[in-house]
Amino acid sequence: MNSEENGTLRERVLEIYKYIEEHFYLNRPDIDVKGAAFNSALLMSLLTGLCQGKELIIGEPGLGKTTSAEYVCALLYRFPLGTVWGSEVSGHPEQTEEKIIGRPDLGRLNQGEEVVVWSHFVLLPIKIVDEINRLPETKQSMILDGVDRGNWEYLNDAIINREYCLFATANYQDRGTNTIIAPLIDRFDVMVESKHPGANLAYLIGGQRSKDVVLRHEELENEFQRLLTERLPYDVRMERIEELCDRFGEALAKEHGIQTLSRADRQAIRSQKDEIPFDLDFNAFLRVVLSELSFCHRFGQKRSHEGCEEGCHFTEYLCKAVRNCVSNRLPISVRTFAQALAWLLGDEEVGLEHLRTVLPFTLAHRIQWKEEAVAQREKERRSDPLDIYMAKEAVKEMHRRYMEQGPQVKNALAIACRIAEGERMEPIHGDHPIYWEIRRDLGEEGLEA
Repeated sequence: MNSEENGTLRERVLEIYKYIEEHFYLNRPDIDVKGAAFNSALLMSLLTGLCQGKELIIGEPGLGKTTSAEYVCALLYRFPLGTVWGSEVSGHPEQTEEKIIGRPDLGRLNQGEEVVVWSHFVLLPIKIVDEINRLPETKQSMILDGVDRGNWEYLNDAIINREYCLFATANYQDRGTNTIIAPLIDRFDVMVESKHPGANLAYLIGGQRSKDVVLRHEELENEFQRLLTERLPYDVRMERIEELCDRFGEALAKEHGIQTLSRADRQAIRSQKDEIPFDLDFNAFLRVVLSELSFCHRFGQKRSHEGCEEGCHFTEYLCKAVRNCVSNRLPISVRTFAQALAWLLGDEEVGLEHLRTVLPFTLAHRIQWKEEAVAQREKERRSDPLDIYMAKEAVKEMHRRYMEQGPQVKNALAIACRIAEGERMEPIHGDHPIYWEIRRDLGEEGLEA
Protein backbone atom coordinates (compact mmCIF):
# COMPACT_ATOMS: atom_id res chain seq x y z
CA MET A 1 0.00 0.00 0.00
CA ASN A 2 1.52 3.36 -1.03
CA SER A 3 1.85 6.49 1.11
CA GLU A 4 -1.20 8.11 -0.51
CA GLU A 5 -3.40 5.17 0.50
CA ASN A 6 -1.85 5.24 3.98
CA GLY A 7 -2.76 8.91 4.27
CA THR A 8 -6.32 8.23 3.15
CA LEU A 9 -6.82 5.65 5.90
CA ARG A 10 -5.28 7.98 8.45
CA GLU A 11 -7.52 10.84 7.40
CA ARG A 12 -10.56 8.57 7.63
CA VAL A 13 -9.67 7.52 11.19
CA LEU A 14 -9.12 11.14 12.23
CA GLU A 15 -12.49 12.03 10.71
CA ILE A 16 -14.11 9.24 12.76
CA TYR A 17 -12.47 10.69 15.88
CA LYS A 18 -13.69 14.18 14.97
CA TYR A 19 -17.22 12.98 14.20
CA ILE A 20 -17.56 11.18 17.55
CA GLU A 21 -16.04 14.15 19.38
CA GLU A 22 -18.40 16.66 17.77
CA HIS A 23 -21.65 14.67 17.68
CA PHE A 24 -21.66 11.91 20.28
CA TYR A 25 -19.00 12.11 22.98
CA LEU A 26 -18.76 15.76 23.96
CA ASN A 27 -15.71 16.29 26.13
CA ARG A 28 -12.71 18.57 26.46
CA PRO A 29 -9.22 17.80 25.13
CA ASP A 30 -6.92 16.93 28.03
CA ILE A 31 -3.67 15.84 26.35
CA ASP A 32 -1.45 17.37 23.69
CA VAL A 33 0.70 15.21 21.41
CA LYS A 34 3.13 16.98 19.09
CA GLY A 35 0.86 20.01 18.88
CA ALA A 36 -2.38 18.04 18.38
CA ALA A 37 -5.01 18.19 21.14
CA PHE A 38 -6.99 15.06 22.02
CA ASN A 39 -9.39 13.81 24.64
CA SER A 40 -7.46 10.96 26.26
CA ALA A 41 -10.48 8.67 26.79
CA LEU A 42 -11.64 8.95 23.18
CA LEU A 43 -8.11 8.74 21.76
CA MET A 44 -7.24 5.58 23.70
CA SER A 45 -10.60 4.02 22.77
CA LEU A 46 -9.88 4.70 19.12
CA LEU A 47 -6.39 3.17 19.37
CA THR A 48 -7.87 0.18 21.25
CA GLY A 49 -10.24 -0.53 18.40
CA LEU A 50 -7.55 -0.11 15.76
CA CYS A 51 -4.93 -2.38 17.34
CA GLN A 52 -7.25 -5.02 18.85
CA GLY A 53 -6.46 -3.82 22.35
CA LYS A 54 -8.22 -4.03 25.69
CA GLU A 55 -9.29 -0.87 27.52
CA LEU A 56 -10.69 -0.24 31.00
CA ILE A 57 -12.76 2.96 31.21
CA ILE A 58 -13.36 4.27 34.73
CA GLY A 59 -15.48 7.15 35.97
CA GLU A 60 -18.59 8.31 37.74
CA PRO A 61 -21.97 6.92 36.61
CA GLY A 62 -23.52 8.66 33.61
CA LEU A 63 -20.40 10.24 32.17
CA GLY A 64 -20.32 8.35 28.87
CA LYS A 65 -18.03 5.42 29.66
CA THR A 66 -20.09 2.79 27.86
CA THR A 67 -21.54 5.02 25.16
CA SER A 68 -18.12 6.25 24.05
CA ALA A 69 -17.03 2.63 23.51
CA GLU A 70 -20.28 1.91 21.63
CA TYR A 71 -19.70 4.76 19.19
CA VAL A 72 -16.11 3.69 18.54
CA CYS A 73 -17.21 0.09 17.90
CA ALA A 74 -20.04 1.20 15.60
CA LEU A 75 -17.80 3.34 13.38
CA LEU A 76 -14.55 1.36 13.39
CA TYR A 77 -16.22 -2.04 12.93
CA ARG A 78 -19.42 -1.03 11.10
CA PHE A 79 -22.00 -2.43 13.51
CA PRO A 80 -25.31 -0.59 14.03
CA LEU A 81 -25.88 0.49 17.62
CA GLY A 82 -28.74 -1.98 18.15
CA THR A 83 -26.36 -4.87 17.40
CA VAL A 84 -23.69 -3.38 19.67
CA TRP A 85 -26.20 -3.08 22.52
CA GLY A 86 -27.37 -6.66 22.02
CA SER A 87 -23.83 -8.01 22.41
CA GLU A 88 -22.89 -6.22 25.65
CA VAL A 89 -22.38 -8.05 28.92
CA SER A 90 -23.67 -6.40 32.08
CA GLY A 91 -21.72 -6.81 35.28
CA HIS A 92 -23.86 -7.94 38.19
CA PRO A 93 -23.65 -10.62 40.92
CA GLU A 94 -26.14 -12.97 39.22
CA GLN A 95 -24.30 -13.09 35.90
CA THR A 96 -23.65 -16.64 34.68
CA GLU A 97 -21.37 -18.40 32.24
CA GLU A 98 -24.41 -19.28 30.12
CA LYS A 99 -25.29 -15.60 29.71
CA ILE A 100 -21.73 -14.44 29.04
CA ILE A 101 -20.24 -17.23 26.91
CA GLY A 102 -22.81 -19.75 25.73
CA ARG A 103 -25.45 -22.29 26.63
CA PRO A 104 -26.45 -25.78 25.50
CA ASP A 105 -28.95 -26.11 22.68
CA LEU A 106 -31.65 -27.78 24.76
CA GLY A 107 -33.45 -29.28 21.76
CA ARG A 108 -30.27 -30.97 20.52
CA LEU A 109 -29.30 -31.90 24.08
CA ASN A 110 -32.56 -33.84 24.45
CA GLN A 111 -31.45 -35.83 21.40
CA GLY A 112 -28.14 -36.66 23.05
CA GLU A 113 -26.04 -34.05 21.20
CA GLU A 114 -23.90 -31.38 22.86
CA VAL A 115 -24.30 -28.25 20.71
CA VAL A 116 -23.38 -24.81 22.00
CA VAL A 117 -25.43 -21.68 21.38
CA TRP A 118 -22.73 -19.01 21.56
CA SER A 119 -23.51 -15.57 22.97
CA HIS A 120 -23.31 -12.51 20.72
CA PHE A 121 -20.58 -11.23 23.05
CA VAL A 122 -18.36 -14.19 22.15
CA LEU A 123 -19.16 -14.21 18.43
CA LEU A 124 -18.69 -10.54 17.55
CA PRO A 125 -15.28 -8.87 17.34
CA ILE A 126 -16.52 -5.95 19.44
CA LYS A 127 -16.77 -6.81 23.13
CA ILE A 128 -18.11 -4.46 25.80
CA VAL A 129 -18.49 -5.37 29.48
CA ASP A 130 -20.51 -2.77 31.34
CA GLU A 131 -19.62 -2.25 35.03
CA ILE A 132 -17.13 -5.10 35.12
CA ASN A 133 -16.33 -4.48 38.80
CA ARG A 134 -19.88 -5.51 39.73
CA LEU A 135 -18.99 -9.06 38.72
CA PRO A 136 -17.95 -11.06 41.81
CA GLU A 137 -14.29 -11.98 41.80
CA THR A 138 -15.07 -15.67 41.23
CA LYS A 139 -17.05 -14.84 38.10
CA GLN A 140 -14.41 -12.51 36.68
CA SER A 141 -12.24 -15.60 36.18
CA MET A 142 -14.74 -16.95 33.62
CA ILE A 143 -13.62 -14.45 31.01
CA LEU A 144 -9.85 -14.44 31.68
CA ASP A 145 -8.74 -16.64 28.78
CA GLY A 146 -11.29 -15.18 26.40
CA VAL A 147 -10.31 -11.56 26.91
CA ASP A 148 -6.62 -12.45 26.79
CA ARG A 149 -6.47 -14.60 23.65
CA GLY A 150 -9.96 -14.52 22.16
CA ASN A 151 -10.22 -18.19 23.05
CA TRP A 152 -13.70 -19.14 24.33
CA GLU A 153 -14.62 -22.63 25.54
CA TYR A 154 -17.91 -24.14 26.62
CA LEU A 155 -18.76 -27.84 27.00
CA ASN A 156 -16.67 -29.63 24.35
CA ASP A 157 -16.65 -26.75 21.87
CA ALA A 158 -14.44 -23.71 21.39
CA ILE A 159 -14.26 -20.51 19.36
CA ILE A 160 -11.12 -18.50 18.68
CA ASN A 161 -11.87 -14.95 17.57
CA ARG A 162 -9.78 -13.99 14.57
CA GLU A 163 -10.27 -10.29 15.32
CA TYR A 164 -11.53 -8.65 18.50
CA CYS A 165 -11.18 -5.72 20.87
CA LEU A 166 -12.45 -5.34 24.44
CA PHE A 167 -13.87 -2.37 26.30
CA ALA A 168 -14.84 -2.65 29.97
CA THR A 169 -16.27 0.07 32.18
CA ALA A 170 -16.03 0.44 35.93
CA ASN A 171 -17.64 2.88 38.33
CA TYR A 172 -15.69 4.02 41.36
CA GLN A 173 -15.88 1.82 44.44
CA ASP A 174 -19.18 1.66 46.30
CA ARG A 175 -21.09 -0.98 48.25
CA GLY A 176 -22.06 -2.81 45.05
CA THR A 177 -18.61 -3.09 43.48
CA ASN A 178 -15.85 -5.65 43.82
CA THR A 179 -12.11 -5.54 43.33
CA ILE A 180 -11.05 -6.45 39.80
CA ILE A 181 -8.75 -9.44 40.26
CA ALA A 182 -5.06 -8.92 39.48
CA PRO A 183 -4.85 -11.38 36.54
CA LEU A 184 -7.79 -9.62 34.84
CA ILE A 185 -6.68 -6.04 35.49
CA ASP A 186 -3.25 -6.82 34.05
CA ARG A 187 -4.81 -7.98 30.79
CA PHE A 188 -6.06 -4.47 30.02
CA ASP A 189 -3.63 -2.57 27.83
CA VAL A 190 -4.77 0.86 29.00
CA MET A 191 -6.93 2.48 31.65
CA VAL A 192 -8.57 5.87 31.08
CA GLU A 193 -11.10 8.04 32.86
CA SER A 194 -14.23 9.34 31.17
CA LYS A 195 -14.31 12.80 32.71
CA HIS A 196 -17.14 15.24 33.22
CA PRO A 197 -17.19 17.50 30.15
CA GLY A 198 -17.73 20.71 32.10
CA ALA A 199 -20.92 22.71 32.62
CA ASN A 200 -21.12 24.24 29.14
CA LEU A 201 -20.72 21.00 27.18
CA ALA A 202 -22.88 19.09 29.68
CA TYR A 203 -25.67 21.60 29.02
CA LEU A 204 -25.56 20.70 25.31
CA ILE A 205 -25.60 16.94 25.78
CA GLY A 206 -29.36 16.69 26.27
CA GLY A 207 -29.82 17.74 22.66
CA GLN A 208 -27.55 14.97 21.39
CA ARG A 209 -29.82 12.01 22.15
CA SER A 210 -31.68 12.10 18.85
CA LYS A 211 -28.38 11.84 16.97
CA ASP A 212 -28.03 8.19 18.03
CA VAL A 213 -30.52 7.42 15.26
CA VAL A 214 -27.72 8.03 12.75
CA LEU A 215 -26.03 4.84 13.93
CA ARG A 216 -29.24 2.79 14.02
CA HIS A 217 -30.48 0.63 11.14
CA GLU A 218 -33.48 -1.48 12.12
CA GLU A 219 -33.52 -3.64 8.99
CA LEU A 220 -29.83 -4.55 9.25
CA GLU A 221 -30.07 -5.01 13.02
CA ASN A 222 -32.77 -7.63 12.41
CA GLU A 223 -30.56 -9.35 9.83
CA PHE A 224 -27.66 -9.39 12.28
CA GLN A 225 -29.93 -10.93 14.89
CA ARG A 226 -31.11 -13.68 12.53
CA LEU A 227 -27.57 -14.47 11.39
CA LEU A 228 -26.20 -14.60 14.94
CA THR A 229 -28.83 -17.19 15.91
CA GLU A 230 -28.28 -19.44 12.89
CA ARG A 231 -26.39 -22.72 13.33
CA LEU A 232 -23.44 -22.11 11.03
CA PRO A 233 -19.71 -22.79 11.26
CA TYR A 234 -17.92 -19.86 12.91
CA ASP A 235 -15.90 -18.84 9.83
CA VAL A 236 -18.95 -18.94 7.55
CA ARG A 237 -20.98 -16.91 10.02
CA MET A 238 -18.23 -14.28 10.38
CA GLU A 239 -17.95 -13.86 6.60
CA ARG A 240 -21.69 -13.21 6.37
CA ILE A 241 -21.51 -10.84 9.32
CA GLU A 242 -18.76 -8.90 7.54
CA GLU A 243 -21.03 -8.59 4.50
CA LEU A 244 -23.72 -7.04 6.70
CA CYS A 245 -21.09 -4.73 8.23
CA ASP A 246 -20.11 -3.56 4.75
CA ARG A 247 -23.74 -2.85 3.92
CA PHE A 248 -24.06 -0.76 7.08
CA GLY A 249 -20.87 1.11 6.16
CA GLU A 250 -22.24 1.82 2.70
CA ALA A 251 -25.49 3.10 4.22
CA LEU A 252 -23.62 5.44 6.57
CA ALA A 253 -21.55 6.82 3.68
CA LYS A 254 -24.55 7.28 1.37
CA GLU A 255 -27.06 8.67 3.86
CA HIS A 256 -24.82 10.65 6.21
CA GLY A 257 -21.45 11.03 4.51
CA ILE A 258 -19.67 9.07 7.27
CA GLN A 259 -16.64 7.08 6.09
CA THR A 260 -15.96 3.97 8.18
CA LEU A 261 -13.44 1.09 8.10
CA SER A 262 -13.78 -2.32 6.52
CA ARG A 263 -11.99 -5.37 7.89
CA ALA A 264 -9.43 -5.04 5.10
CA ASP A 265 -8.86 -1.40 6.13
CA ARG A 266 -8.28 -2.40 9.75
CA GLN A 267 -5.86 -5.13 8.69
CA ALA A 268 -3.99 -2.65 6.49
CA ILE A 269 -3.73 -0.17 9.36
CA ARG A 270 -2.32 -2.84 11.69
CA SER A 271 0.18 -3.88 9.04
CA GLN A 272 1.29 -0.27 8.52
CA LYS A 273 1.51 0.29 12.27
CA ASP A 274 3.70 -2.77 12.77
CA GLU A 275 6.20 -1.49 10.20
CA ILE A 276 6.92 1.77 12.05
CA PRO A 277 10.34 1.42 13.76
CA PHE A 278 11.21 2.50 17.30
CA ASP A 279 13.99 5.04 17.64
CA LEU A 280 16.93 4.68 20.05
CA ASP A 281 15.42 6.91 22.72
CA PHE A 282 12.21 4.87 22.77
CA ASN A 283 14.16 1.65 23.25
CA ALA A 284 16.44 3.10 25.93
CA PHE A 285 13.76 4.93 27.92
CA LEU A 286 11.39 1.95 27.96
CA ARG A 287 14.22 -0.16 29.38
CA VAL A 288 14.79 2.50 32.05
CA VAL A 289 11.08 2.37 32.96
CA LEU A 290 11.02 -1.42 33.13
CA SER A 291 14.14 -1.49 35.31
CA GLU A 292 12.75 0.99 37.84
CA LEU A 293 9.50 -0.97 38.11
CA SER A 294 11.01 -4.43 38.46
CA PHE A 295 14.43 -4.01 40.13
CA CYS A 296 15.27 -4.96 43.70
CA HIS A 297 18.91 -5.02 44.78
CA ARG A 298 18.34 -7.27 47.77
CA PHE A 299 15.83 -9.78 46.39
CA GLY A 300 16.71 -9.74 42.68
CA GLN A 301 13.32 -8.36 41.58
CA LYS A 302 10.24 -6.70 43.03
CA ARG A 303 7.75 -9.07 44.66
CA SER A 304 4.46 -7.93 46.15
CA HIS A 305 4.98 -9.91 49.37
CA GLU A 306 8.54 -8.68 50.00
CA GLY A 307 9.38 -5.21 51.30
CA CYS A 308 12.39 -2.97 50.75
CA GLU A 309 15.16 -2.96 53.30
CA GLU A 310 15.91 0.18 55.29
CA GLY A 311 18.74 2.29 53.95
CA CYS A 312 18.67 0.73 50.48
CA HIS A 313 20.93 2.50 48.00
CA PHE A 314 18.07 2.78 45.47
CA THR A 315 15.49 4.68 47.54
CA GLU A 316 15.43 7.55 45.01
CA TYR A 317 13.94 5.33 42.30
CA LEU A 318 10.39 4.04 41.79
CA CYS A 319 11.30 0.54 42.95
CA LYS A 320 11.11 2.01 46.46
CA ALA A 321 7.56 3.34 45.98
CA VAL A 322 5.86 0.32 44.39
CA ARG A 323 4.90 -3.03 45.89
CA ASN A 324 4.65 -5.26 42.83
CA CYS A 325 6.82 -6.21 39.88
CA VAL A 326 5.47 -4.91 36.59
CA SER A 327 4.29 -7.69 34.25
CA ASN A 328 5.63 -8.66 30.84
CA ARG A 329 2.35 -7.50 29.30
CA LEU A 330 3.38 -3.88 29.93
CA PRO A 331 6.02 -3.55 27.18
CA ILE A 332 3.65 -5.27 24.72
CA SER A 333 0.91 -2.76 25.50
CA VAL A 334 3.31 0.18 25.35
CA ARG A 335 4.83 -0.76 22.00
CA THR A 336 1.45 -1.53 20.43
CA PHE A 337 -0.23 1.71 21.50
CA ALA A 338 2.82 3.90 20.86
CA GLN A 339 3.06 2.52 17.31
CA ALA A 340 -0.67 3.09 16.79
CA LEU A 341 -0.32 6.69 17.99
CA ALA A 342 2.67 7.29 15.71
CA TRP A 343 0.66 5.87 12.78
CA LEU A 344 -2.27 8.14 13.59
CA LEU A 345 -0.01 11.21 13.64
CA GLY A 346 1.73 10.20 10.43
CA ASP A 347 5.17 9.88 12.03
CA GLU A 348 7.91 7.73 10.52
CA GLU A 349 9.39 6.60 13.85
CA VAL A 350 8.04 5.87 17.30
CA GLY A 351 9.84 8.17 19.72
CA LEU A 352 9.89 9.57 23.23
CA GLU A 353 6.78 11.71 22.87
CA HIS A 354 4.63 8.80 21.72
CA LEU A 355 6.02 6.73 24.60
CA ARG A 356 5.44 9.43 27.22
CA THR A 357 1.85 9.89 26.00
CA VAL A 358 0.76 6.25 26.29
CA LEU A 359 2.87 5.21 29.29
CA PRO A 360 0.65 6.64 32.07
CA PHE A 361 -2.41 4.88 30.68
CA THR A 362 -0.58 1.55 30.41
CA LEU A 363 0.87 1.90 33.92
CA ALA A 364 -1.99 3.34 35.98
CA HIS A 365 -3.85 0.06 36.57
CA ARG A 366 -0.76 -2.12 36.82
CA ILE A 367 1.19 -0.38 39.59
CA GLN A 368 0.45 -1.21 43.22
CA TRP A 369 1.70 1.79 45.17
CA LYS A 370 2.92 1.59 48.75
CA GLU A 371 0.80 3.44 51.30
CA GLU A 372 3.46 6.04 52.00
CA ALA A 373 3.74 6.85 48.27
CA VAL A 374 -0.03 7.32 48.05
CA ALA A 375 -0.04 9.50 51.16
CA GLN A 376 2.49 11.85 49.56
CA ARG A 377 0.35 12.37 46.46
CA GLU A 378 -3.32 11.97 47.34
CA LYS A 379 -3.83 15.55 48.60
CA GLU A 380 -2.09 17.25 45.68
CA ARG A 381 -4.09 19.39 43.26
CA ARG A 382 -4.89 17.33 40.17
CA SER A 383 -7.39 16.83 37.34
CA ASP A 384 -7.00 13.04 37.03
CA PRO A 385 -8.05 10.17 39.33
CA LEU A 386 -5.26 9.28 41.74
CA ASP A 387 -4.03 6.15 39.91
CA ILE A 388 -3.64 7.95 36.58
CA TYR A 389 -2.23 11.07 38.24
CA MET A 390 0.44 9.06 40.07
CA ALA A 391 1.33 7.23 36.87
CA LYS A 392 1.74 10.53 35.04
CA GLU A 393 3.94 11.92 37.81
CA ALA A 394 6.00 8.72 37.80
CA VAL A 395 6.55 9.03 34.04
CA LYS A 396 7.64 12.66 34.48
CA GLU A 397 10.07 11.62 37.20
CA MET A 398 11.58 8.79 35.14
CA HIS A 399 11.77 11.01 32.05
CA ARG A 400 13.65 13.67 34.02
CA ARG A 401 16.20 11.07 35.07
CA TYR A 402 16.47 9.78 31.52
CA MET A 403 17.11 13.26 30.13
CA GLU A 404 20.01 13.56 32.57
CA GLN A 405 21.47 10.12 31.81
CA GLY A 406 20.12 9.31 28.33
CA PRO A 407 23.42 9.42 26.40
CA GLN A 408 25.13 7.28 29.04
CA VAL A 409 22.26 4.79 29.12
CA LYS A 410 22.31 4.40 25.33
CA ASN A 411 26.08 4.00 25.43
CA ALA A 412 25.78 1.38 28.19
CA LEU A 413 23.25 -0.58 26.14
CA ALA A 414 25.40 -0.38 23.01
CA ILE A 415 28.50 -1.61 24.87
CA ALA A 416 26.48 -4.42 26.45
CA CYS A 417 25.47 -5.59 22.96
CA ARG A 418 29.10 -5.60 21.85
CA ILE A 419 30.14 -7.56 24.95
CA ALA A 420 27.36 -10.07 24.32
CA GLU A 421 28.68 -10.52 20.78
CA GLY A 422 32.13 -11.42 22.11
CA GLU A 423 34.09 -8.17 22.40
CA ARG A 424 36.24 -7.79 25.51
CA MET A 425 35.02 -4.56 27.09
CA GLU A 426 34.12 -3.29 30.52
CA PRO A 427 30.37 -2.57 31.01
CA ILE A 428 29.45 0.96 32.03
CA HIS A 429 28.70 1.36 35.74
CA GLY A 430 26.16 3.71 37.26
CA ASP A 431 23.69 4.18 40.09
CA HIS A 432 20.48 3.68 38.11
CA PRO A 433 18.92 0.17 38.19
CA ILE A 434 19.33 -0.09 34.40
CA TYR A 435 23.13 -0.38 34.77
CA TRP A 436 22.76 -3.12 37.37
CA GLU A 437 20.31 -4.97 35.15
CA ILE A 438 22.79 -4.77 32.26
CA ARG A 439 25.55 -6.22 34.41
CA ARG A 440 23.29 -9.03 35.61
CA ASP A 441 22.43 -9.87 32.01
CA LEU A 442 26.15 -10.09 31.32
CA GLY A 443 26.55 -12.60 34.14
CA GLU A 444 28.00 -10.41 36.89
CA GLU A 445 26.35 -11.91 39.98
CA GLY A 446 26.67 -10.94 43.64
CA LEU A 447 26.78 -7.21 42.92
CA GLU A 448 27.17 -4.91 45.91
CA ALA A 449 25.68 -1.45 46.21
